[in-house]
Amino acid sequence: MNTFKRIFFGLIIAGAVIMVSYIVYKNNTKSFSPEDTVTYSSGDLTLEVFYNRPYKKEREIFGGLVPYGQVWRTGANEATTFYTSKDILVDGSLLPAGKYTLWTIPQEETWKVIFNSEMYPWGITAEQVPSRIAEYDVLVVEMPVVKLENPVEQFTIFFEEKQQFITFNMVWDRTLIRVPIIDPEKVEQVKPS
Repeated sequence: MNTFKRIFFGLIIAGAVIMVSYIVYKNNTKSFSPEDTVTYSSGDLTLEVFYNRPYKKEREIFGGLVPYGQVWRTGANEATTFYTSKDILVDGSLLPAGKYTLWTIPQEETWKVIFNSEMYPWGITAEQVPSRIAEYDVLVVEMPVVKLENPVEQFTIFFEEKQQFITFNMVWDRTLIRVPIIDPEKVEQVKPS
């Protein structure tokens, strides 16, 4: 019975050490890439993005830290999520209401922006590859790269409203990606009778 108690308490202590190590690791990574949530609301439409914001720190970002032609978790740490409260048009293509993970494939001249229906606890696997499973991609759009004169130090996502559409923006280093979003109901309201 004594041996059983030792094994039992040993497992409890090992479990506690693993949990504490995980919490310390997670908090440490968050200090380098803090999490943020950006929201856009108008009428019955709410858009929300949860992501982690890494810093440039004098590194070459696109084509370096983030290789061209490979899937990127679009931030750091957890998989980035994109939520829409209602159906929207993303660059003219329908994205049904719901919550998605957001992935990108950066290229020098264009980026593929991917909305995936699965939720992943972390943006990469233990083997350091993106967690995304392509068969769950709901929508993929390809957007041109806008080159910036001055670098942006911290990866930033934001929304802008311009007349009948919303622009979903991702910017880091000298790269800006603009994704046009339209609320189909607003377009219907503007059409002449």
